[in-house]
Amino acid sequence: MKLAISIGVAAVVRFLLMNSRYSQGIQNRVEVSTPINAWKRVEEGAYLYANGINPYDGDVYHKNPIILHASRWLLDNVPSAIPSLFILLDVLTGILLLLAARVFIREMYEKQRKEMATYAKDTDELHLVEADLHTVPMSVGFAYLFNPYTILNCVGQTTTVWSNFLLAAFLYGLSRRQRLLSFLALALETQINLYPFVLLAPGALHIANQQQVRSNGSGSRFGSITTSCVLFVSLFVGVNYFGNFLMGGDWSFLDATYGFIINCRSLQPNIGLFWYFFTEMFDHFRTLFLYSFQINATLLYLFPLTFKLHKEPIMLATMLIGLAAVFRSYPCIGDVSFYLALIPLWKSISMFMKNNFIVGATMLVTSVLAPTVWHLWIYNNSANANFYFGVTLIFCTAQIFLITDLFFGYIKREFCLKHGIRVLVDGKEARITLEY
Repeated sequence: MKLAISIGVAAVVRFLLMNSRYSQGIQNRVEVSTPINAWKRVEEGAYLYANGINPYDGDVYHKNPIILHASRWLLDNVPSAIPSLFILLDVLTGILLLLAARVFIREMYEKQRKEMATYAKDTDELHLVEADLHTVPMSVGFAYLFNPYTILNCVGQTTTVWSNFLLAAFLYGLSRRQRLLSFLALALETQINLYPFVLLAPGALHIANQQQVRSNGSGSRFGSITTSCVLFVSLFVGVNYFGNFLMGGDWSFLDATYGFIINCRSLQPNIGLFWYFFTEMFDHFRTLFLYSFQINATLLYLFPLTFKLHKEPIMLATMLIGLAAVFRSYPCIGDVSFYLALIPLWKSISMFMKNNFIVGATMLVTSVLAPTVWHLWIYNNSANANFYFGVTLIFCTAQIFLITDLFFGYIKREFCLKHGIRVLVDGKEARITLEY
C-alpha cells in the first residue's frame, strides 16, 4: 500500500509540473536538454520526415530511425498522450529498479551467508541484515522516483527518460536471468547513446556467475560469457539493420547518431566537460584530444574495473553507468539521476564512504548556481562562459568523488571482512598519530 501511494505521488508531482508555467522553462534548460535528448529536436525530425525531407541530412536530428518512426506515429495519432507516456515510462523505471534491487540484495545476502565462516569476528556491523532485504529495494525505488534530477528530466520530456527505462529493463533482465531481455534493452540503448555498450561486461559476468551458482560450479563460465557477447552483437547489428530498413536503405543515420556523439559536433553548453574544452581547442589538436576524451569515457576504466570487480558485476555496472554519466559528450541531469538511484543498493559499505556530506553539499550548491550563472552570462551579460564551466567542472568533480568513494568503500569493506575492522599492533589497536 505504501509503495502504491508513493508511486501515485511521484506520478502526480510530474503531472502537475508538466502542466505548470514552469514546464517550458525546464524543457529549455541546458542542464536538462541536450542536442541528443531534446524533445523539440525529435519533433522537428518527425516533421521533416513527414514532409519528405531526410532529417539526417541536417544537424538537427540525432536519434535512431526506430525513435523517428515511433515519435512520428505518436505525434500524428496521440499527441495529447505524449506527456503521460513520459510519466508512465519514468514511473515504470523506478518500479523496475526496485524489483531488480530486491533480487540483487537477496543475492548479496545469500552470498554473505555462504561466506560467513571466512569473515573476521569483529565485522558484524558490516553485514547485511534481513531487514535490508526490504528497506534497500524501497530506498532504490524512492531514490529514483523522488530525485529532483529525475523529476526535472521527466518534466523536460527528454529522451533520457526512454534511455533510463531501457537501462532499468537491462538490470531487471539481469536480476531475472533473462538474457534476451537484458541484451535487447542494452542493444536499443546503445543504439541511442553509444556509451552503454560497456555494460556488456557486467551483464555477461552476472549471468555467467548466477548460472555457475545454480549449477554448483559445474557450468562453463566462459561459454556463458561468449553466448552473451554473441547475442548482444547480433541484436545490436540487427537493430541497426532494422533502422536501415526503416530508412529505405539509407545508412546516413549512423553518422548523424554515432558520428555526432563521437565527434562532438555541437558545442552547446551542458553539465559535461567536452563543450568548453573543445571551444578553446586548436583545430590541429582536436582529433587527438577528442579520441582521448572518448576513450576515457568508454574503454579506459572498463578493463581494470572488470578485472577487479568480476565477482561483483552489479557494482561494476554501477561504476560504469556513473563514469559514463560524467564523461560522456552530452550528459544531462537525467543520466546523473539514474546511477544515484543505485547508490542505496550498497548500504553495506556506507560506513566507509567519507565524502557523503561534501559531495551532497557540492552537488546541491552547484545545482543552484548553474542556472544562476547561466542567467548572468546569457541574459545579464555580467558573466562569461568561464563562470558556467567552473560550476559544471565542480559538479563533475563532486560526482567523481562520489564514484571513487563508492569504489574504495567497496574495497575497504572486502578487506575488513577478511582481516577485521580493528588492526592490532603488539596487542593494541593501531592508531595514526601526528608528531611534531
